[in-house]
Amino acid sequence: MTQPPYTPLLDLVNTPDDLRRLKPEQLRQLADELRTEMIDAVSTSGGHLGSGLGVVELTVALHYVFNTPQDKLVWDVGHQCYPHKIITGRRDRIRTLRQGGGLSGFTKRSESEYDPFGAAHSSTSISAALGFAIANKLQNRPGRGIAVIGDGSMSAGMAYEAMNNAAEAGNRLVVILNDNDMSIAPPVGGLSAYLARMVSSSEYLGIRSLASRAVKKMSRRLHDTIGKAEEFTRGMVTGGTLFEELGFYYVGPIDGHNLDHLLPVLENVRDTSEGPVLIHVVTEKGKGYAPAENSADKYHGVPKFNVVTGEKSKSAAGPPAYQDVFGMTLAKLADSDPRICAITAAMPSGTGVDKFAKAHPTRTFDVGIAEQHAVTFAAGMAAEGMRPFAAIYSTFLQRAYDQVVHDVCIQNLPVRFAIDRAGLVGADGATHAGSFDVTYLATLPNMVVMAAADEAELVHMTYTAAEYDDGPIAFRYPRGGGTGVPLPEVPQKLEIGKGRLVREGTKVAILSLGTRLTEALKAADTLEAKGLSTTVADMRFAKPLDEDLIARLMRTHEVVITVEEGSIGGLGAHVLTFASDEGLTDNGLKVRTLRLPDTFIDHDDPMKQYDEAGLNAPQIVDTVLKALKHNSTAIEEARA
Repeated sequence: MTQPPYTPLLDLVNTPDDLRRLKPEQLRQLADELRTEMIDAVSTSGGHLGSGLGVVELTVALHYVFNTPQDKLVWDVGHQCYPHKIITGRRDRIRTLRQGGGLSGFTKRSESEYDPFGAAHSSTSISAALGFAIANKLQNRPGRGIAVIGDGSMSAGMAYEAMNNAAEAGNRLVVILNDNDMSIAPPVGGLSAYLARMVSSSEYLGIRSLASRAVKKMSRRLHDTIGKAEEFTRGMVTGGTLFEELGFYYVGPIDGHNLDHLLPVLENVRDTSEGPVLIHVVTEKGKGYAPAENSADKYHGVPKFNVVTGEKSKSAAGPPAYQDVFGMTLAKLADSDPRICAITAAMPSGTGVDKFAKAHPTRTFDVGIAEQHAVTFAAGMAAEGMRPFAAIYSTFLQRAYDQVVHDVCIQNLPVRFAIDRAGLVGADGATHAGSFDVTYLATLPNMVVMAAADEAELVHMTYTAAEYDDGPIAFRYPRGGGTGVPLPEVPQKLEIGKGRLVREGTKVAILSLGTRLTEALKAADTLEAKGLSTTVADMRFAKPLDEDLIARLMRTHEVVITVEEGSIGGLGAHVLTFASDEGLTDNGLKVRTLRLPDTFIDHDDPMKQYDEAGLNAPQIVDTVLKALKHNSTAIEEARA
């Protein structure tokens, strides 16, 4: 018998409207094709793979059952949104993920109406979905808010703050708890699916509502006894007691890869008058791709790879990554100092704390996605005589700014902030860029702020921070590999607030903070070739400033340029304020500040990002020449 020709269903689906025209029995094939398409796409672009593989069936089911984009589907963080992008009109661009001019690796409002809320930081989805739900309710518009949040993101307090305020949304709010890391295997078989369908059905909910009204007419004691009995029974069966206490109707757990289980439950929830509802869905990160399933990190974030073998592309061997230099240095220092400990907010490998943890596991604390807690926890430890290092990405430390101010700086507690991902970060784009930390930290009384120019300087700064007990101190460093300078065997304790001269000249002075030092030195070479004697200083400290060095350079040079990989309000602003206060610009000195522009810079190759920001050597040269009022020909020569 001749087999009918195979028809790829994914070719028929450009939007969720197309998806909803399919029959339920076709969705399994569609999910398989969607998974294959995603694997192939990420193999060519790199990106977050495991989390997306885990939600393929869930993505199909949600768009099939709910009326997106009228119903607002909010993906927490957005690591798992690639399948969603493929079936919402972006399949033709999916291989441009995380590349300059291509699709973002996260949800982004400007990309599609199916991305109602941009995200790349965790635990925001329930708050945003609640906002959509209430807004539609107040305006008498149809439309739900649907949040898909992972079990890791549920470790952040913001998720519970939103849930505690969710009752006002009624049945317009649906939260999908995507649980892909259960330590005990959940009951996801046929009985569990039957129970989930039963407790989410309109018949059950109607009986429950009727019983609830009847019980309320009974004596208070009997009412309380019956209520506790129901709560205990449902908690034993489903584990939903906590969510019920927060006002949610809990359904689950159910198998997030079984469409026969997912569809009826989602349809029941869609059609119910109860609410808000939390559906506990159990998935497997990396599902359907053996190399990811068998990998320790489930291929969470990957470079380009071979689809057949799963072998990841290897970059050429180079200098160690900054975070690894930090982690190894801190571990070595802790060998002889039992007061040193390390705190991370769910990013042990990303911050290098995993290196510390191997040597000192009892002094390592991963607090989950809870940056606010991490900072105040560190403050408590510092108050009791420990030397805590809070290792947090610059962009994530923004989430704990009040704790930095209130719990650390006002009390002048010696918390050490190791700030990773300083400056622009390439493929992760604006959401993960470390653009603002110098500005938001250097304004705070008692705070010391350092920036490492290379990995050797990072070793010195880690040691300096460990030995500094007079108050809070922060040091920042970028993502990726260092410059290749030899690491010092014995770290140097830096003098607080003192920079260093790397190169001395007479006419132009470039004051660099952080890893733009390499570009500053390149610029100095070009300027020297044009007859402009150039000094280059590595300032090391944004606060306190090396005022003696700045004053000397301003009095002996015609042009002073500050260069930093941070926003306005950082080194340049503090130098200008000092110069103004001291009258150092009264004699015609030309001062220019180079910093990140007042825009959010999209994902791209880091070198291109810094070109766009105007912080590479050619732009430094241009700035000097313009300050000296050289002609346009000289400026063009500098660009060349």
